[in-house]
Amino acid sequence: QVQLVESGGGLVQTGGSLRLSCAASGSTFMINTMGWFRQAPGKQRELVASISNGGSTNYADSVKGRFTISRDNAKNTVYLQMNNLKPEDTAIYYCNARKRWGVTRGDNDYWGQGTQVTVSS
Repeated sequence: QVQLVESGGGLVQTGGSLRLSCAASGSTFMINTMGWFRQAPGKQRELVASISNGGSTNYADSVKGRFTISRDNAKNTVYLQMNNLKPEDTAIYYCNARKRWGVTRGDNDYWGQGTQVTVSS
């Protein structure tokens, strides 16, 4: 069992910045990839950014150049630095952690409660 606790969301004006944090606790062994997803009203949940244990990252096209994901493996924490925020970034942001058990066993995903990010125009 893994618990994920997000923090850092809030209300910010267009062009502002926020830094989200997600701390994993419990049975963190075998966590491979951590990332951030978001869901806006009326839209499906989408991947914002992810980072592997080795530091490989990927980003949604809409946030490239503005958001940066990083992780501190010693603290089991992943961060999302969000710069130049736009109203379109308004959503609930969810932290995700994936355990990789192998090809035959597959993966398990764990989710945080979500943190609201609101960007005013």
